[in-house]
Amino acid sequence: MSKVIDRLLEYVKIDTQSDGASKTTPSSQKQHHLAKLLTKELEEMGAQEITYDEEHCYVYATVPASEGCENTPVLGFISHMDTVSPVSGANVKPRVVENYDGGDILLNKEKNIWMKAEEFPNLAKHKGKDLIVTDGTTLLGADDKAGVAEIMSMAEYFLSHPECKHGKIRVGFTPDEEIGRGPDHFDVALFGADIAYTVDGGALGELEYENFNAASAELKVYGRSVHPGSAKNAMKNAILIAMEFQNMLPEFQNPMYTEGYEGFFYLDSITGDVEETTSEYIIRDHDRTLFEQKKQLFEKTAEYLNFKYGAGTVETKVEDSYYNMKEVIEPHMYLIDNAKKCMEELGITPVVSPIRGGTDGARLSFMGLPCPNLCTGGENFHGRYEFACVQSIEKIVELLVRIAESYVK
Repeated sequence: MSKVIDRLLEYVKIDTQSDGASKTTPSSQKQHHLAKLLTKELEEMGAQEITYDEEHCYVYATVPASEGCENTPVLGFISHMDTVSPVSGANVKPRVVENYDGGDILLNKEKNIWMKAEEFPNLAKHKGKDLIVTDGTTLLGADDKAGVAEIMSMAEYFLSHPECKHGKIRVGFTPDEEIGRGPDHFDVALFGADIAYTVDGGALGELEYENFNAASAELKVYGRSVHPGSAKNAMKNAILIAMEFQNMLPEFQNPMYTEGYEGFFYLDSITGDVEETTSEYIIRDHDRTLFEQKKQLFEKTAEYLNFKYGAGTVETKVEDSYYNMKEVIEPHMYLIDNAKKCMEELGITPVVSPIRGGTDGARLSFMGLPCPNLCTGGENFHGRYEFACVQSIEKIVELLVRIAESYVK
């Protein structure tokens, strides 16, 4: 296996799941385990200006400019260390399926867990290639440890090949991206890049500079418990009111029915009982006007239920998470054009499409660091059927090298 694959296989075995319920940064202390390892590896490969933020779990480092290239723009590459929480990221057991035959993949013989080609048609394009998969009981963590491994391998390549011409490169690794808090303590001034790319996308060729406008929303419903035998005209069931709220939202503005630029309301969790119920939502839309309308609809639906069941029955809290970085990137479209050109030179077909999610780059762009998103070679993120293509990951290391070199031409 190549060095980048060795790195990825090591990194995914480190549990770095973030915790949305935590108020600290990082949200989980175990993210420090990967941060410390990356710091050590950066030191060993000869990187400079290494900073490990021991309080907030950020890692920054420099690949110094080649002689004569000191005046080129400082270029950054950024990936996140945490993984998402709905599926376990502990005890990940990655396995390489060599020369994939195009059929179903048995992930776990004991539990009879299969990744079926019919259910995941994106597998077809990888026939004959090598795929890294899980044992079907955890996620893989290629989101975004594939990006981390690719950036580390790019840095090592330049540090061991001084003959290659490039400007100053800054690399950065963040915690808590999966819960929308990756940039919270990112020091843009310390990072010191003029422009950057996040390496946090999916299949080979993906290139993104549009993302959702995003908000988190909480719905609390306060009911009244009464013995069911004497509940007529007295009981107020918080669970049923929460269900009524969900059913009042547009049925087809739901993730399972949307694609492309279409936004949605996503009920992520619901907990509680007759007395009190809490529903956690996320609200998404690429169009800022439609995004604002969705938030207003959320609030107005709550107002109606308070009118119906009495003031104070329903409470909402809606908080914006990040915005569509398109408006920040458009004045810097050379970032996209340059990445597309580098892809084409390497035989990669660019696929420019909107991100149906977000990246650290969205908020970093609004913090003064234009930061579109590059592919990682991973697919089926956030679940037990996540996988990554070995050949794609290796090609993306070449892509990062080519992009860095292109800014001195």
